Amino acid sequence: MKVLVSDKLAENGLRILEKENGIEVDVKTGLAPEELKAIIGAYDAIIIRSSTQLTEDVLAATKRLKVIGRAGIGLDNVDIPAATKKGIIVMNTPQGNNIAAAEHTLSMMLACARKIPQATASLKSGKWKKSQFMGVEVYNKTLGIIGTGNIGSIVANRAQGLKMRVVAYDPFISEERAQQLGIELLSLDDVFARADFITVHTPLVKETRNLINKEGFQKMKDGVIIVNCARGGIINERDLYDAIVSGKVGGAALDVFEVEPATDNPLFGLSQVVVTPHLGASTGEAQRNVAEAIARQIIEYLLHQTILNAVNVPAVSPEVLERIGPYLTLAENLGGFLAQVCSFRIEEIDIELHGELLEKDTEPIILSTLKGLLTPIMGDDVNFVNARIMAQQRAIKIREAKVKDTGDFTTLLVLKVRGKEAEHAVWGTLFGKKEPRIVRYDDFIIEAIPEGEIILVKNIDRPGVIGNIGMTLGKRGVNIATMQFGRDKLGGEAISLLHLDSTLDDKTIKALTDLPNIESVQSISL
Repeated sequence: MKVLVSDKLAENGLRILEKENGIEVDVKTGLAPEELKAIIGAYDAIIIRSSTQLTEDVLAATKRLKVIGRAGIGLDNVDIPAATKKGIIVMNTPQGNNIAAAEHTLSMMLACARKIPQATASLKSGKWKKSQFMGVEVYNKTLGIIGTGNIGSIVANRAQGLKMRVVAYDPFISEERAQQLGIELLSLDDVFARADFITVHTPLVKETRNLINKEGFQKMKDGVIIVNCARGGIINERDLYDAIVSGKVGGAALDVFEVEPATDNPLFGLSQVVVTPHLGASTGEAQRNVAEAIARQIIEYLLHQTILNAVNVPAVSPEVLERIGPYLTLAENLGGFLAQVCSFRIEEIDIELHGELLEKDTEPIILSTLKGLLTPIMGDDVNFVNARIMAQQRAIKIREAKVKDTGDFTTLLVLKVRGKEAEHAVWGTLFGKKEPRIVRYDDFIIEAIPEGEIILVKNIDRPGVIGNIGMTLGKRGVNIATMQFGRDKLGGEAISLLHLDSTLDDKTIKALTDLPNIESVQSISL
């Protein structure tokens, strides 16, 4: 067995790998894409951090690669669908650097509040100018946390120790869980309005890109301080720059950036901005933790076929995986579909397994459903190992049922989610035992493939609606791959589900929403 370590890994991880019988380890860091393509075919496993880019092109050169291990959480640099298609397991280490990232967040917040880096630079240059570095206290201030997962919840706990009031926005946390954390759960706009400090702890996914932008800054208190130690791109950097220059934002503490490495960013020219070069996980303890964790996970899989912390397959034997693989894809994509059409906080999910599914090992199917449901908001933090736990931590009630009746289908998976405001349901099955399909959404009978870039349009059943949608997309150069339709009755409500060759921007979505007889337009990525 041969393992390639293509990014820097702590020595304890290398020692664990090298001492295992039959494991040959090559450390080759800083490889260009073409260099990596030339050698990757000789390895059974590769361990990476954030520098190595495992694109579809690179993965196409693999011949015997079985597993990709990320020493850390983020997997933005791995084409997970391409790896999955090639049967390559993708693992990460979601717990190893939580403390380090949370502590760095608080350090950055305090450094920005008290202007410590600016004062340090001034004094070291031979100046003693106390009046230029008047700061603000965090005591009795309100901290707004966007995203209360592993790291966000630790930040909340530590901030409470500083006697801060903590409010949060998280569409996947229940009131019960918020009470356990001692935080007040608010809408995003209310967090903007009430917080003196705002810190983000979400993954960078479609729903969170530019989550904080010009419109959001306008809703905030004057002098608010912004902290981002999560992912670049969650905060629109151009809008942040303008908000600081205008005086709306009092300061910002940034560890991550839209483009990295970041060495020539306009924000660096602002005295109110404190920056570090993506150091959230850069403690000796964190690096040793993730190195040891990923080394042991790689060994467990290569030598014993045990899957730990995989993001693209559950922990099952290869034989079981081969039997239920298509059902896992169906379950995960249906869960992801529901998560993205829900505008309310999900408090309950019913998972009904009908027909042939009763004969399968149902736990991986349940986990796939939960992973699909949580991933659009939580991103790489959720995997097949922790999906059930994370749902329970957010007090999402999970109900499972096995039903013999399948109606017109041999197999049926039915998911129903509820919140205080509303509920949605989706029915899915397999065509030809391999091809996943949505066969019903709420009250609408429809046949659609749950994958790719999709828009779901809800409209009044009137002549011309479909033509208007097509013309609007055509004028903007958006190609429609497929279209499916359903309606509850003649002249009643209808839905259109369109597969597109590209993701829609906000302006195109608004143009569709403004068309006659259109009730809503939702963008979904599966």
